[in-house]
This record gives sequence, structure tokens and C-alpha cells, in this order.
Amino acid sequence: MTLRPATAWYVLVAGVAGLAAALALTVEKIEILIDPTYVPSCSLNPIISCGSVMTTEQASAFGFPNSLIGIVAFTVVLVTGVLSVAKVELPRWYWGGLAIGSLLGAVFVHWLIFQSLYRIGALCPYCMVVWSVTIPLFVVSTSIALRPLGSQRWARILHQWRWSLVAFWFAAVILAILERFWDYWITLV
Repeated sequence: MTLRPATAWYVLVAGVAGLAAALALTVEKIEILIDPTYVPSCSLNPIISCGSVMTTEQASAFGFPNSLIGIVAFTVVLVTGVLSVAKVELPRWYWGGLAIGSLLGAVFVHWLIFQSLYRIGALCPYCMVVWSVTIPLFVVSTSIALRPLGSQRWARILHQWRWSLVAFWFAAVILAILERFWDYWITLV
């Protein structure tokens, strides 16, 4: 199915942003492995600290750096975006596969959000880029995959309200971040 230009461009930009963040995380992880005293470029303070996150077992949930999963996954998203911008019609099963993949990504990202907030106690900016791309990518790819079911009320509602759903989802994550680190944030004022 062919996408609207804005949606096609969103998928492309999401792929670029996610891939860039995954590559940056991988480079920073390699630097830490080479030199354990290395301070990553994204370690800004006690809370915004990639180094604190990247050295935990959660950063390698499957025995290798999580960012390698991101490189593979966001390459698929990037290629999908390029094909969509070029108006190549991708079959419904492809979008269904992307929706399932992005669902798995969203579940994994939410586990990582929980780990960052309540177990590690630090935020990684590159990781947060991945979070901010994965959530809307899941919603958008699911609404695309379900678009042929547009005659069904729930599919139409999901499609019409997809960006509101993303905004609500972002607000929930932002509120969780604010609440978790409130004691630190108020010291900055």
C-alpha cells in the first residue's frame, strides 16, 4: 500500500534518527570497552548519563549491546522509509510485519524505560531518542497495517487518533521521568 507523503517521510526520519542514535550508542559502548575510564559524550550530569546506563547488564539484555539490535531494526525502518518516499507500494503483510517488529521494540523500550528510571537511576540521551522514535513508529506502523480494515470503527478511530495517542504516551513517559527525578530537577531552579 502507498503511504501519504507525510507518513512516508515520518517513517524515513524515524529510521534515520533511530539508526543515528543506535550507531552513536555503539560507538560510545566500544569506547567504554576500550577504555573503562572513558566518559561518553552524552554523560552530562548524575541523571543524564549514558555511561551509567551503558555499563549495566540491562544495556546488554541478550548478551550483546542492545544498540546492535537498534542498528538492524532501524536499518529496516530506514529502507522502508526510503521505499515509501519513493512511492513503492509495499504489501499489507510487510506493514503487518513492521507493526509486529515495532510492537516488540516498544515492549523492549518500555522495559528499558523502567530499568532506567527505577533500577539504574539515570537517563541516556541516545536511548531516549530511540524511545521517542519507537513509540510513534509502533503507533504509525500499526495504523498503516490496519488501514485496510478502515470499515471497522476501531481501526478508523486508531488511525484518526494516532498522533493524540502518541502525545498521551509521551506525556506519560515524561511525567514518569519528572516524578522519578523530581528531587534533582528542583535543584536546578
